[in-house]
Parts: sequence; structure tokens; C-alpha cells
Amino acid sequence: MTNNPHGPAPQQDPAGSTQMFRAFVDEGAPQRQPAPAASGPRPGLIVGIVAAIAIIAGVAWLALA
Repeated sequence: MTNNPHGPAPQQDPAGSTQMFRAFVDEGAPQRQPAPAASGPRPGLIVGIVAAIAIIAGVAWLALA
């Protein structure tokens, strides 16, 4: 066993190394553009609303008949 006059060997922080690596990778990566927002309502939303209205109308018609 050797005598280290500076104390025990320093422990490396894995989280710090990961942060430095990510900063290094992000530094050279091209910037991504966010996807443009969809203009207008989605077709599935419209179909769902129409179906809900049809079901409510059908239940009301059966309850009143």
C-alpha cells in the first residue's frame, strides 16, 4: 500500500461528467426547429364532438318517446 500525502484519491462525480458530456454533444449538434402548430381543429376532435352530440340526442329521443 502506498502512502498518499494528499489524502485519498478524489472521487469523480458521475453526474458532473454526464453534464459536461451533454454540453459537449449539444455544442456541436445542429439546432432543431420546433414543428409548426397545426392550423385548425383536428379531424378526430370534430368526429368525437359530432358522435357525442348524436349519442346525447339519441338518448334524449329515447327518453322522451
